[in-house]
Amino acid sequence: MALIALLPGDGIGPEVVAEARRVLDALALDLTFEEAPVGGAAYLVAGNPLPSATLALAKRADAILFGAVGDPQFEALERRLRPEAAILGLRRELGLFANLRPATLTPGLEDASPLKPEIARTLDLLIVRELTGDVYFGEKGRRTGLGGVREGWDSMRYDEVEVERIARVGFETARRRKNKLCSVDKANVLETSQLWRDVVNEVSGDYDDVELTHMYVDNAAMQLVHNPGQFDVIVTGNLFGDILSDQASACAGSIGMLPSASLSSWRSNLGLYEPIHGSAPDIAGQGIANPCGTILSAAMMLDHSLDLGEAARRIEAAVATAIVGGARTADIGGTLSTGAMGDAILAAL
Repeated sequence: MALIALLPGDGIGPEVVAEARRVLDALALDLTFEEAPVGGAAYLVAGNPLPSATLALAKRADAILFGAVGDPQFEALERRLRPEAAILGLRRELGLFANLRPATLTPGLEDASPLKPEIARTLDLLIVRELTGDVYFGEKGRRTGLGGVREGWDSMRYDEVEVERIARVGFETARRRKNKLCSVDKANVLETSQLWRDVVNEVSGDYDDVELTHMYVDNAAMQLVHNPGQFDVIVTGNLFGDILSDQASACAGSIGMLPSASLSSWRSNLGLYEPIHGSAPDIAGQGIANPCGTILSAAMMLDHSLDLGEAARRIEAAVATAIVGGARTADIGGTLSTGAMGDAILAAL
């Protein structure tokens, strides 16, 4: 029996995680669930966005299903106590260094994409984002500069071991798809990116069967809306991956549709699975959030961490069938509630 840690978090997190749990229960798999607070919800009960008990559960679990963290009421706290510190802490403590973010247009959602339908239909890519380095984890601070002017500074850094590790995930992922890998950087102006490009080129020698290309991040952002069909697998750093994956989700029709997997070096099969959207506090509690990204994250969890690929395909097919049948929440042009969308997917399942 596999143990799943449920970390619903803040905002719409509990609502969408509940729908994913319903789908997993309907499959009657050999799973057991334990829930723990995280983010702002955890700060309210424990004074810490990542309590020791929550971290201990995450380390014991076979996989983690995560909702979202973040709430404006905590913005005045020092950074280490804000809800977002929880997900950064989980990434650091569990070695969650590789984030897989697929972006595919679900048939029937062409009108929800800002792209022309004929362009939107070509969207079928996967972004491999490095998660534990870059500017998010570099040294940072505030200081007073010349003339008493306030400055904020953040250090962007990678070492060659970190780049090689994520590059190999990119190449291995490309081998399971179409053998095409695009490495995105900003090597024309950033020394960090030049090291990135050098190491990716070195690693490519072990993957002669994978076609490697390089692209600057500003061009990649343009190409995602101009010709997304040219991409299969993109590998990139933490900052660029954060931005590009959100852009790709908009091309797919809604940020509420897309799942993600964060894979660990701490234990090979351990992963944290979450929708790529945030906590959306403006709609929390209204029952209108799209649960598809979380439900599809549960499918990725079954596939990557639990070796239950057949069950994962059933979930993916059920979501697609529900969408084609007209089931839609407000973000993709419909009127269904969160629960009603879950009902439609369960009916398709």
